[in-house]
Amino acid sequence: MAITINSHDGSPGDSAFHIERRGIDFVPESERWATPRNIGALWAGSALNVEYFIYGALLMGFGFSFYTALSIILIGNVSFFLLGLASLQGPETGTTAFIISRAPFGTQGSRLLSFFNWITQLGFETEGLILIVGAAIVLFQMAGVHVSSPLKVIFIILAAAIQAVMPYFGHATMVKVLRALIIPFGAIFILFAIYDFKHGSASFKGFGGGWELYTAGIAFTIALSGLGWTECGNDYTRYLPRNASKGSIVGWVFVSTAIPEIAMMILGAATYTFLSSKAQSAAWNGANPFEALHGQSFIPSWVIVIFLLFAIVQLFGINSLDLYSSGVSLQAMGLRLRRYQAVVLDSVLACGLTIYAEFQSTFSLYMKEFVGVIIVWIAPWFGIMLVDWLLRKYRYNATELQRRDAGSLYYASKSGVNWNGIIAFVVGLVCATLAFSKAPPPVNFPFHWMTPVSNHYGGACAGSLVHGTCSAGWYGGADFSVPAGILIAALVYFVLEKFTGTVAKQVRRQKELEPTAQ
Repeated sequence: MAITINSHDGSPGDSAFHIERRGIDFVPESERWATPRNIGALWAGSALNVEYFIYGALLMGFGFSFYTALSIILIGNVSFFLLGLASLQGPETGTTAFIISRAPFGTQGSRLLSFFNWITQLGFETEGLILIVGAAIVLFQMAGVHVSSPLKVIFIILAAAIQAVMPYFGHATMVKVLRALIIPFGAIFILFAIYDFKHGSASFKGFGGGWELYTAGIAFTIALSGLGWTECGNDYTRYLPRNASKGSIVGWVFVSTAIPEIAMMILGAATYTFLSSKAQSAAWNGANPFEALHGQSFIPSWVIVIFLLFAIVQLFGINSLDLYSSGVSLQAMGLRLRRYQAVVLDSVLACGLTIYAEFQSTFSLYMKEFVGVIIVWIAPWFGIMLVDWLLRKYRYNATELQRRDAGSLYYASKSGVNWNGIIAFVVGLVCATLAFSKAPPPVNFPFHWMTPVSNHYGGACAGSLVHGTCSAGWYGGADFSVPAGILIAALVYFVLEKFTGTVAKQVRRQKELEPTAQ
């Protein structure tokens, strides 16, 4: 799965531990230093991640047995194949995902999608900061230090400042650092797994649930694994040469993400099986899931300390990917900011959101709310992007993608909007929302909503559908949001394009431009 190019972890315009000044602009072929294996190493360093450990435990909190959760983890992580497909346009265009989005949505219309992505990345950054601060709080508690509210705020501000460092340096730095972290993090997770094998129980029985809850669990896993990263894929593969093997890109991305994440989620699920007392269950579903590791007698304190220290370092690495993509998304929205200025702005905003979330919500509730935001827009966006790429026979004009004037190839209409893409996106978003069933809240949480499509209701719940209180027997409505969003948006876009021929006209014009444009 290799291509014939020598990699040296950077180029003059993007070298490790030097500030990368490039934002959404085109990466010249002479500076395409990466290989599919480099990109795989970056993703492996991000997937061997304590966040997925927490996701595995949260999945068990839905009420699944261990084997049921295991099947969901395996099925859900197949979605990393989608990330591989969403990484194939970068080598052709030499630019970021939401500049490429100008093709299906128009030069001006793509700004809307860039905004959605910016909000999503900001949400992931906030999630990372919440966990970083949560790990620090437990470490202080283990040392006998009470963490007051003002101290929590100080932790958050310091964490927000530290997290901006690596994305400030840029792409090559992240590749090098995340690759270097694979072995030490792998070692600590293997150590943690030893105690899981010793104390965990594969025969763990949850409190039940039917196929409706099963589909919600799959949607939860897909959103936080492959689908949730698709909008970032081309931000990193733009440093691959145009002749990079598509099979190699998809293969390296899939293997480097799916396998580590499956392992991490299984580790989290297995840990839940022996740390599932009433108090620990409340901790997993509370403001700080790391609290479930504190005060237990199964895993030695020194192992927990090492685990949490490694977790903090790893979470900073993961947040660097989110900050990098959110920074270029701000630029794609049309804000005249340098990429590193966008990183600083996002760090400040993520800091404020984390302070709010730390005192106004719980981590599990934050994640279950956030999953819905991810699914309902990324699923239709991905479906449209994929169909557009196929209609164009895998070809774009890199020069025209960088243009923002009304005469550019991808301006699409007088307004700069490709209404075929926008209409298909809105239809897909609505259908994904109608088919979405929010993952179940903690037992006795007094709020839940269900949509007209996902309207099956069962279990022992008292009160109205909106304000009812659900017992452990609650199993909610089925979730079809991911396939509905992807397939319906893709179909609508395909049909509209066949009627209007917008893409066909652009392809014909592109052939005229190619001899002089690239």
